[in-house]
Amino acid sequence: MGSRLRIATYNVHSCFGTDRKLDPARIAEVIAECEADIVALQEVDVARARSGGIDQAETIANHLRMVSHFHPALHLEEERYGDALLTALPTRLVKAGPLPSRGEPRGALWVEVPVGAVRLQVFVTHLGLLGGERMRQMEALIGPGWLGAQMPEDARIVFTGDLNAVSRSACYRLLARRFKDAQVAAGGRVRATFPSRLPLLRIDHIFLGEGIRVNRTFVHDSPLARRASDHLPLCADIEIE
Repeated sequence: MGSRLRIATYNVHSCFGTDRKLDPARIAEVIAECEADIVALQEVDVARARSGGIDQAETIANHLRMVSHFHPALHLEEERYGDALLTALPTRLVKAGPLPSRGEPRGALWVEVPVGAVRLQVFVTHLGLLGGERMRQMEALIGPGWLGAQMPEDARIVFTGDLNAVSRSACYRLLARRFKDAQVAAGGRVRATFPSRLPLLRIDHIFLGEGIRVNRTFVHDSPLARRASDHLPLCADIEIE
């Protein structure tokens, strides 16, 4: 039997809830409810005036007794905004960088997590709002600089994030030709994640490469989660073969 982990992806909306309350501790509590081993976050603020000038990635990680890696897709003087990865497991930052963007700047984060005899390669991103822009970003991500890079033999790939893309979109289909959608592979009914109070769109995704089996997925929709952000966390229980 291989190593078992729970992966979560969660757009935290700069820790502003649907009640307009700013509360990073509440986001940390939602993540704790999920009991995930590795957490991918999108829309994280660091040193932004609108959210009190704190480092949200580090603050949430400290609440959870985890470490954080953060990449600022948007960097205006001291203010930063982007994606993060949180875990209590050992990590190595492989790459953090921008993606082709015409509107709001977007980026991605690549972190290696040793698990047993393999090295999990975890990718975190948040794609643009326009279809053409998302396609350029996805083409870059599946290219040689990211998912298409030469990997060690013991590598296992997990790709996560808010893709702003539903399953019928060209961007989603491009990725699904190369990796398996965890929700689909788990069987059963797939669940939407946005908006959190009445989820209608399945735009947050976890994709898995070869050598990883998904045992189940779930959207965490506790009362607290429905208030804490405008997205709900998506979780996947995986087994690394």
